[in-house]
Amino acid sequence: MSRVPAQTTVDDLARLLFQQDQVITYRQARQHLSESTVRHRVRSGRWRRAHRSVYVTHTGPLTRDQRLWIAVLGCGTRSALAGLTAAIRCGLVGFTESRIHIIRPALMRTSAPPPGVVVHRSTVLGSVDVNWRAGPPYTTHARSLVDAAAWADSDDRARAVIAAGFQQRLVGGDEIHEVVHRQPTLRRRALILATANDARDGSQSLPELRYLASARRAGLPEPSRQHRRTDASGRVRYLDVYYQEWGVQVEIDGGQHLEVRAYWADMARQNDLWIAGDRLLRFPAWLIRDRPQEAITQVRRALMAAGWQPPSRTPS
Repeated sequence: MSRVPAQTTVDDLARLLFQQDQVITYRQARQHLSESTVRHRVRSGRWRRAHRSVYVTHTGPLTRDQRLWIAVLGCGTRSALAGLTAAIRCGLVGFTESRIHIIRPALMRTSAPPPGVVVHRSTVLGSVDVNWRAGPPYTTHARSLVDAAAWADSDDRARAVIAAGFQQRLVGGDEIHEVVHRQPTLRRRALILATANDARDGSQSLPELRYLASARRAGLPEPSRQHRRTDASGRVRYLDVYYQEWGVQVEIDGGQHLEVRAYWADMARQNDLWIAGDRLLRFPAWLIRDRPQEAITQVRRALMAAGWQPPSRTPS
């Protein structure tokens, strides 16, 4: 006859179920209950099977947290929430993901995951990468953002994830760089590093990052980003993109610029810049996304009018 381990108590089981949002594996249950008791609770409907050897100890609708626990426990030991799933868990807003992303050490065997769960394997997954004591375990802020960018379905979405991580203060400094440097074969490695450099230096919106990428490909000089400046009324302003040596500023307008008071504030700032002698070029975000060459052509003309000379091409 199977027996309950002598050193466990009902309180131990209740504590575990509380910690895991009423989700438990068969192996965990057997540390507190006999085999016949576990089977009776499932047959009687008090517990229900959520996945192979994973149970939920109620019959109501599953919560989001319970789905996350089922994903982690259903994928086996040393599994953790990862990528966009973990980034959202860390506080990232503005993104949605219907699938649950799980990461595991590459050398560990993985059985069939629960429905809607994507399992990734990594050879670089240590204590520095995962909050193992969290409930459920999840990768750190920086690792989550890097993986989310690497697994994204487009380069633009990858850039947006990294930029949002900086903008929302989930990461800062060289945190992204430290994660990337430990993964020499990382997908989109160069893009992630370039985006982190720009976001760390001040360009934290996707339209700005798109503009910078287009400007570099076109051979324009490197600007300063989020340049601090005091306007005529004494207020501190931050310029999106500023070619300080030539006095050329680029502003990229999002949807907020369609609001009347915001639009007038922008016009007043533009007037101050013109009075001070700078050239200001403004572009809507959709133009930077869909027809960036039109913006680049105008910026090139403004820079040349201000005295910039394009570098001469070396004959091939």
